[in-house]
Amino acid sequence: MLLSAVSFTAMNLFVKYLAHFGGAQLVFFRAFGSLFFTMSYLLWHKIPIFGNQKRLLIYRGLAGVTSMGLFFMSVNYLPIGSAVSLRYLSPIFATIFAILFLREQVKPIQWLFFLMAFSGVLMIKGFDPNINSFGLLLVLGSAVFSGVVYVLINKIGHRDHPVVIVNYFMWISVTVGGILSIFNWTTPKGIEWPLLLSLGVFGYFGQLFMTKAFQSQATNKVVSLKYVEVIFTMIAGTFWFTDIYPALSIIGTLLVITGLILNIWYRQR
Repeated sequence: MLLSAVSFTAMNLFVKYLAHFGGAQLVFFRAFGSLFFTMSYLLWHKIPIFGNQKRLLIYRGLAGVTSMGLFFMSVNYLPIGSAVSLRYLSPIFATIFAILFLREQVKPIQWLFFLMAFSGVLMIKGFDPNINSFGLLLVLGSAVFSGVVYVLINKIGHRDHPVVIVNYFMWISVTVGGILSIFNWTTPKGIEWPLLLSLGVFGYFGQLFMTKAFQSQATNKVVSLKYVEVIFTMIAGTFWFTDIYPALSIIGTLLVITGLILNIWYRQR
């Protein structure tokens, strides 16, 4: 899980550094870099590429590329650490959608945890002058669509291989990102080429390490380490981009993380 956090942190930092390329172009390179791994895996293991539930797989891919695109756009307006922490609100939206469409039950105490997380958002917005309202809207939109992704993956279940699901996501992202990039393409120069392609590499291995952690026998012990990514990104952003986080904004971020972790622990118990 720590290796996953490091991988995602590296991807987040490069996304921030390369933000001038625009959300669509970043989506294109992020997906293109991962396709090498997903296609190789499916072909090597002779797993049918098109899967069984094509409609749901396409919906998951469209929701995923929307979430990713909105997140990449938001880093133009927000400190990278704040953007990452706010995107982690997605489990709250996933829970709301699960109640509406999957008829799942939520205990009252879980709403208390969600309220704690949302109060953290209000503190971040209210006490951090670097939080742009449009950027906040973009990253919350990313969290909403990420919540939709969770519900769709739940709906897909085990009837399709996990790599097939990711592969659909990458192909749809390459297509959508590539088409949208045509209208505002910026040609990379020098070191920017490998940095752009590395987005997919770091993203893939971040997902791989996280999956391995969840498959271990100690899931309940490592799941909270998922949010170390926020801390890593905030620290690295402070040194690389000289981001400044007011004390109350940091407290708000901790409230977001604490509320989400408490919800995870309660559900597992």
